Amino acid sequence: MAYNELIKNFERIRSYMREFYVYGFKSREEYTTKSSRSYDDERRRVESWLGDYMSFHRTADGKNMFISIDSRTSSHNPLYNALKAKSFTDGDITLHFILFDILYSPDITKSIHEITREIDTEYLSDFIMPRTFDESTIRKKLKEYVKEGLVTTEKKGKTVHYRRTADTELNCTDVLDFYSEIAPCGVVGAFLLDKTDTHSVPFAFKHHYITQALDSEILLSLFSAMRNKCEVEITKLNRKSKSEITMPLVPLNIFISVQNGRQYLIAYSHRNRRIISSRLDYIISVKTLSTAYDFDVLRKKLFKMREHMWGVSNQGSGGRIEHVEFTVRCNKGEEFIYNRLVREKRCGTIERLNNDICKFTADVYDSNEMLPWIRTFIGRITSVNFSNKQLEERFKNDITELYNLYSIDD
Repeated sequence: MAYNELIKNFERIRSYMREFYVYGFKSREEYTTKSSRSYDDERRRVESWLGDYMSFHRTADGKNMFISIDSRTSSHNPLYNALKAKSFTDGDITLHFILFDILYSPDITKSIHEITREIDTEYLSDFIMPRTFDESTIRKKLKEYVKEGLVTTEKKGKTVHYRRTADTELNCTDVLDFYSEIAPCGVVGAFLLDKTDTHSVPFAFKHHYITQALDSEILLSLFSAMRNKCEVEITKLNRKSKSEITMPLVPLNIFISVQNGRQYLIAYSHRNRRIISSRLDYIISVKTLSTAYDFDVLRKKLFKMREHMWGVSNQGSGGRIEHVEFTVRCNKGEEFIYNRLVREKRCGTIERLNNDICKFTADVYDSNEMLPWIRTFIGRITSVNFSNKQLEERFKNDITELYNLYSIDD
């Protein structure tokens, strides 16, 4: 059961959950950003959401809490519980239920004047100190619901009337299950699943990236800005100096790593005059600014650059293209090696030199991003050739050290 004390400032709880359960384990004594009392309050709140997934071990430095999740048995992201505990003001929640009580059926249509009068006379008139909602507030709330698709409008003469949107049957639980666990802002699917009575477990994930749930609000703000082609001002945390940095950007796209689940904002910085990337879990807040009139031009530029982007970097050698090629041995009966190269080649190309040797070639902005992937073929690589000779030397030295470690000659 979720903690009864709902949260208003989600960034605060997001910060605690990242520090303790994403970036690493810390004891009560090691966490110095806030007071011990604040730590205890937030820890109890998090435990109310994640009690079944939390474990701890004791060290000489104290008791360290951590999340322990087995993706073989947990098919739903438990971190969504934190987002579901976010609070609203009493005015927000009161007006929400009043409006949908008035527009309780899609057959009922009312103007803003009729709704305002009914709220004052039927819902709030019996209170000694009645709470009033002015017409402007009600109009803004209805406009918000129209945008979300909960309410529709129609004109009768010159007057706008509001009508509740017809309910939709939620009978695609398998789709919602899958969407909620793998899609950006999957918490939307988790909320919709709460409306069904189905508690199926249709999927199991080998790699279940649950921590992106904590970035859902940031992601939603960026998606909204991109949809409206607006600039944003982001505030992000510098992990080394622990300081906050604010910068204006034109958000262009969101990249998500299939290797580790990290989400990145790809944006143009007028200050730096180039396209940069920022990890979403380091972004603290997003403020939407004015329209970015060069949005389409910049996004087109990014899509062109993607032809030579292995990951999120486009500045490996000052923006110059680097050439990478290596050959891999595929023995008889090992067609899966060739198939893997084809499946994971991204912007590269694969050439079959003969029955036993395959050649991978790519021209990328930052060949350093490719090293972790190339290393997975060690033992089968027969030759390498990098235009970045310093990187090639480093790669060969790493292999030499590996051979020395295991006493492998020649």
